[in-house]
Amino acid sequence: MAEPTVAIVGIGIYPFGRHQDVSGLEMGAEAVRRALLDAGIEWRDVQFAFGGSSDAGKADTMVAELGPTGIPFTNVSNGCATGGSALVSAYHAIESGAYDLGVVVGFDKHPRGAFMERPEDWSLPSWYGTAGLMVTTQFFGIKIQRYMHDHGIEPLTLAQVAEKAFLNGELNPNAWRRTPWSAEQVLDSPMVSDPLTQYMLCSPGEGAAALIVCRAERAGRLDAKPVFLRSVGVRTRTSGSFEVYSPSIGVDLPPSPTVDAARTAMEMAGIGPEDLDVVQVQDTEAGAELIHLAECGLCEDGEQVELYASGRTGLTGRLPVNTDGGCIANGEPIGASGLRQVHEVVLQLRGDAAERQVPGGPRLGFTHVYGAPGVSACTVLSR
Repeated sequence: MAEPTVAIVGIGIYPFGRHQDVSGLEMGAEAVRRALLDAGIEWRDVQFAFGGSSDAGKADTMVAELGPTGIPFTNVSNGCATGGSALVSAYHAIESGAYDLGVVVGFDKHPRGAFMERPEDWSLPSWYGTAGLMVTTQFFGIKIQRYMHDHGIEPLTLAQVAEKAFLNGELNPNAWRRTPWSAEQVLDSPMVSDPLTQYMLCSPGEGAAALIVCRAERAGRLDAKPVFLRSVGVRTRTSGSFEVYSPSIGVDLPPSPTVDAARTAMEMAGIGPEDLDVVQVQDTEAGAELIHLAECGLCEDGEQVELYASGRTGLTGRLPVNTDGGCIANGEPIGASGLRQVHEVVLQLRGDAAERQVPGGPRLGFTHVYGAPGVSACTVLSR
């Protein structure tokens, strides 16, 4: 691998869940403060910032909380890929030579209930959301139904995805759902959109995550434990890709943008999927984790059955996936999810993940986030 140009020298998180008396911006600002403390620097040392939120306001207004130092602060909005896209932007800002030290932050505060239940968003009757007939969950159900049919996957594997998420979430003090659920309990929970039951889906939530990034050569001069950002990849869908046409159409479709983003990030880092020690992929629901593992080149289509049945994706397995519980255990504040993933991989590579630490001293990590209507952002990190 080539010498890295960008390092992550500070991480901060505001626990995911529900925080009645705290605004999204306040959560974001607190996550930044924690990241600054972790890096051993102050807000006045920061030269630039990128950040984003879906429902909780403009990130640049956070300077009212942190201090009006006049830095350039750019708002980023790419659906669930907001955090990953903000980090990619910061990476290029440093690699270009324009800056040496910056902040990346994502935060959100969503209302209770399923995403997009507001009828004005979809021209739907008011009862549609309250009856549980959500556009997102219906699409997820249709998508994984077709994938399971094509590749011989049974609902038990979906339940094993969720079971792993809750086991990992139990060990994560910043996770929202920290009660373990067995695969049988997950299967027996209320059906939402067949084959997805209640505990196979993430929930809209609240929280924030922040990173301090700097030029790699400067990392040694800070009182910090650097993790190096080896590569980044962001791609959007091409004409005819999965999000454009119904999965019921019997034609060959172009690959998801995840395929291109993951390949770009790994080729840029000079590695292959087999080199990775710890992985975070978008798991808006259990089916998404299965599909994204294959799209990222981490397994073959259909191989997920053996991976989950054997425990190979668990903390002590060969390919630990979503070691902090992922979206299923943490919930999804849209602007923060991608940076939560990076926060977790940094902890793992530092050896600071406590009870959920992957054994053997992981050296290479990978993150993947996917945002509607078709943006994928991937990173490769190393210690």
